[in-house]
Amino acid sequence: MKSITTSSYSIHFNQEAFDALNAHLEKEAYSTVFILVDENTHEHCLPLFMSQISGDYSFEIIEIESGEENKHIETCLGVWNALSELGGDRKSIMLNLGGGVLTDLGGFVASTFKRGIHFINIPTTLLSMVDASVGGKTGVDLGSLKNQVGVINQPQMVLIVPYFLQTLENRQIQSGFAEMLKHGLIKEEKYWIELKKVSSFKEMEDHIHDSVVIKNDVVTIDPTEQNLRKILNYGHTLGHAVESHYLESKELPTLLHGEAIAVGMILEGYLSYKLTGLPKQQLEDIKETFLSRYPKIEFADADIESILKLLKFDKKNSHGNINFVLLKSIGEAVYDIKVANNLYYEAFSYYKE
Repeated sequence: MKSITTSSYSIHFNQEAFDALNAHLEKEAYSTVFILVDENTHEHCLPLFMSQISGDYSFEIIEIESGEENKHIETCLGVWNALSELGGDRKSIMLNLGGGVLTDLGGFVASTFKRGIHFINIPTTLLSMVDASVGGKTGVDLGSLKNQVGVINQPQMVLIVPYFLQTLENRQIQSGFAEMLKHGLIKEEKYWIELKKVSSFKEMEDHIHDSVVIKNDVVTIDPTEQNLRKILNYGHTLGHAVESHYLESKELPTLLHGEAIAVGMILEGYLSYKLTGLPKQQLEDIKETFLSRYPKIEFADADIESILKLLKFDKKNSHGNINFVLLKSIGEAVYDIKVANNLYYEAFSYYKE
């Protein structure tokens, strides 16, 4: 996989990733190299990662608990305190070895500690490889509300090593694949058609580079999400609300990000059919594709009401308006679309049919 150069950093793959890291550490001569892990990446990924580092550096390992429920400011406080107690200074660097929760949180901690230290993202889940680690978005949740606090700040580099995916259960792989399917829906119909045929882990792995290219192309044009970058949020307005509802419920099982976004892409597909001209045949294709790969969620009326109340907290909102990314057709997205309340209920009825 060929390295990808963005406007401010590079994304490296496989052995080239380790080569680039070693060259960077040698060049920068950091005072301390902090490695942020969770209990899973500490056990399953850190040994291989450390075996690939050449040179003698001052390493410190900081571990946090895994899971979206730990992506909050209290976890940041723990990491900030650890950095301070372990002698972190402005010439330190933080290597974020983990999934999207860890790279989001680690990037935010690094961007704010001592008013900003260098960081590198080493994503270890499919979701974080094709989405969370690219584009410079960092941050944490506010209670169950997704990504309400954060900054956009670019890493020194991103290192993508698909070998780490072998440590994951299939449910996690499928969660990341939802974001890859989204890339086809918003930008390239041909890619959507190719991904629908994917039936093995190896085939998914072969398309990681393609998804990173699509996301990077969008982010390069609009790094701070003033216009085009908004299309990356297709499925996420309702999807994030679904995810937050399940996260805060004590009775309902927690949904993985991709599982919630799969629901959101069907719901927002229906809104696209009603508002922006998505052909009915393409809507049915979207619904069939996601329901064939992801569990169908049974929404009670009370669940739907709770989900719709959460929409007002979406980050894309402005001036009291809820702004949606919708599809004109597969491969062509539009943004800042307003939706009448009655259409939300129609969308859920369509999903439940």
